[in-house]
Amino acid sequence: MAALLLVLLLAVILFGLGFALKVLWWVAAVVLVVWLLGFVFRAAEGGGRRRWYRW
Repeated sequence: MAALLLVLLLAVILFGLGFALKVLWWVAAVVLVVWLLGFVFRAAEGGGRRRWYRW
């Protein structure tokens, strides 16, 4: 009985980690798209060596 509970607990933890990692991949993809769009719009705006970020 304890082994069954341990296996079920492990399955729940691994499912949770997999879901969290999938969400993080989507967040990373959205951030990458926003970052690339910032470069495109800044280049089309006036050119030069100005950057849309401050670092």
